[in-house]
Amino acid sequence: MIQLSGIARTFQVGGRPVRALRGVDLTIEKGEYVSIMGPSGSGKSTLLNILGCLDRPTSGSYRLEDQEVADLSETELSRVRRHKIGFVFQFFHLVARLSALENVELPMLFAGMEPGERREQARETLVSVGLAERADHRPDQLSGGERQRVAIARAVVLHPSILLADEPTGNLDTKAGGEIVELIETLNEGGITLIVVTHDPEIGRRAHRRIRLSDGGIAGDDREG
Repeated sequence: MIQLSGIARTFQVGGRPVRALRGVDLTIEKGEYVSIMGPSGSGKSTLLNILGCLDRPTSGSYRLEDQEVADLSETELSRVRRHKIGFVFQFFHLVARLSALENVELPMLFAGMEPGERREQARETLVSVGLAERADHRPDQLSGGERQRVAIARAVVLHPSILLADEPTGNLDTKAGGEIVELIETLNEGGITLIVVTHDPEIGRRAHRRIRLSDGGIAGDDREG
């Protein structure tokens, strides 16, 4: 499903090159549950942005479902992000003035779906994350754990094949964080490919495959069994 070959990413900072990724080779199969760990500055966020087609590598090849990502136009990349990849972030990124239901509807609105179909699918997805009774509440009326559930519902409402989670429990207490991890693991059990970036070693160890980054390269790649 995902194949990276020789991926490098260099940024210009203060007129000087900074190498965030250095020749990363990585293959992730459909349905895998992968954690990406490493210290600050190791390249985790840069790698996630490239996997999510939010950034392009300076050099190297990224093939997603046998399609070379570098060959895609911006319009095609937008379509890939909308339909194939779901994103969950530490700080939720919900629209404050919209209800939980309306936040979940947003990806379908951008995809051009009819209002009735959007509303029905959004409600069904909120039910699946345990928030049926909170559909009409705005983000400021929800707990942190509930906001993250809304964000997850929004991420998966169009049934993507990949879910990228960037520190999904970093802004939550232990109980709410544990519930969120269990929720995304349930999604993985349903067939979605799950890639989690985390600083928390306990969360990282839960993954079936654990990738450790250091200085922009892969320092370890451990699998269960």
